Amino acid sequence: MSLKHVVNEPRELVTESLRGLARLNPNVRLDETNKVIVLKDVPKDKVTLISGGGSGHEPAHAGFVGSGLLSAAICGNVFASPNVGQIRKAIDYVGNKKGTLAVIMRYTGDVLLFGLAKEQHAVTNPDQPFRLTIVGDDCAVPRKQGSLVGRRGLAGTVLVYKVASALSDEGAGIDDVFKLSEWAATRVGTIGAGLDHCHIPGTGPAESHLTADQVEIGMGIHNEAGVLKEKLTSSKELIAKMLGFVTSTTDPERSFLPFKHDGKDEVVLLVNNLGGMSELELSSIANDAVETLTGASAKITVRRIIVGSVMTSLNLPGFSLTLFLLPRAGEEYEPKKILELIDAPASSPGWKFLATTEPGVIEPATAAETAAPAAIKSGGAPVAPTDYAFFEKALLSAAAAVIKAEPEITRCDTIAGDGDCGLTLKAGAEGIIEVLKSGKIDKSDMVSAILSLAQSIEKNMDGTSGALYSIWSNALAAGISKAAKAQNTSSATASVWAEALSHALSVLFSYTAARRPSRTLIDPLHAFTDAFAATKGADFAAAVKEAAKAADETKDLVAKAGRAAYVGREELQKAQVPDPGALGVKTILEGILAAL
Repeated sequence: MSLKHVVNEPRELVTESLRGLARLNPNVRLDETNKVIVLKDVPKDKVTLISGGGSGHEPAHAGFVGSGLLSAAICGNVFASPNVGQIRKAIDYVGNKKGTLAVIMRYTGDVLLFGLAKEQHAVTNPDQPFRLTIVGDDCAVPRKQGSLVGRRGLAGTVLVYKVASALSDEGAGIDDVFKLSEWAATRVGTIGAGLDHCHIPGTGPAESHLTADQVEIGMGIHNEAGVLKEKLTSSKELIAKMLGFVTSTTDPERSFLPFKHDGKDEVVLLVNNLGGMSELELSSIANDAVETLTGASAKITVRRIIVGSVMTSLNLPGFSLTLFLLPRAGEEYEPKKILELIDAPASSPGWKFLATTEPGVIEPATAAETAAPAAIKSGGAPVAPTDYAFFEKALLSAAAAVIKAEPEITRCDTIAGDGDCGLTLKAGAEGIIEVLKSGKIDKSDMVSAILSLAQSIEKNMDGTSGALYSIWSNALAAGISKAAKAQNTSSATASVWAEALSHALSVLFSYTAARRPSRTLIDPLHAFTDAFAATKGADFAAAVKEAAKAADETKDLVAKAGRAAYVGREELQKAQVPDPGALGVKTILEGILAAL
């Protein structure tokens, strides 16, 4: 894999890329603070569409903001979900009484955070309908392995929002647009293959997991390992095997699409460059895919073909094949109608867009976009810390430990996930240090203090980790208030902390299906919380020991949730690395213990 990148500062790459996109497409505006690309002229008389997720998949999704496609796209950092504030800002930009549809890929962080934004919007804007379609078109991961987390979202997501947007342009209402998008999500299937993994700018060198003559089938778009490694032979043989994953109706672990194999199946074919394939190879792949589908063994008619970079994975040298299975005459939707929606005019950089006007001008950020969020204060009775100086010392120690451990956490996540866990935790730790040193924390009230820390976490941590830590820290603040009241005390005693931690874990469980043992951060967090509660907060060191043990044991666990659930189980267990999220929790707790 290539380890070189043409960048200024890796942490600014997403923002600078969006600036370039805004120059390329003069029909959009960039909210740089929230990393939102939005149409300058958002339609108010029809259903609007949005999408979003981690960056690194360009042109998806910001490159598809344009007429006939998306009204706005929200960008997280590389391979990390945008936070709920970013998503809410995009909804505010495009929301109207006709309604808004969000079409996203099924990844835990995206689902959690877009779902949270959906629930918040329903309360604050009840007169603006909002619907959410979650696309899982991956045909690589077997049903049993992905039973808890579901199928991953891949390039088929773009086809789903293309037809939904075209129907909106015809004046359809939110219910009809949502109904079509939900149907389309069941008709797309995708399989990817790579000659190597990609490299994330700003991270250290990564080892190759493939030999010079190997190809990996079923790779994800976040550096997840595939389901099959084999010797790279010819393009025709590779593509025939890949398409078999998508078109099979006899494999009980797959068979996701209702092909009938009677010579009457019709599809739209998308040949997608995952980032590092040459155009010369991609056109050859497209030819082989058409020949394979239309050949005597498959007899599938290709009605449309789309070839190019639609949903990438940075510089990953590979490609994916997506089939959109068209309906039969007499079904809920007519095949002619779906093709009309695919063919409907659309204009954006990602959809073969060509600007004929001067480059767009970056508009200065508005005061509303750059304003710092107001400090959150507890609405209940204050709960005084027993020793605020130690509280701050412990947090600074934990943050320093996380920053020091970032390279190792990143290494583990490169093997077991998408490589962003270490950087996400480091960003959170740096944010905690900043807020502690700002002097803006209310030192007289633990509830307000933790809410301030939670606000920093929400701002600085992206992805699934950011969502889980944000939910947990907010619940911890509520738990301290609740426990202090129940114990009739105005101080955050050890027993109050124990009860509050149990409450925070309970709340977290309502948002994630992960339970110990699951090879996630839940393992050490659950172990620590139970042990700490058992002594009513009297033995912190023993609780940390239990957490460390649980984190270390994740080396031998089969992943049931998180990004690692998509990784080949044998390969993961051979690597013998702990879950990076679990390692992060262990590092935090041991950092606090070191301050005692």
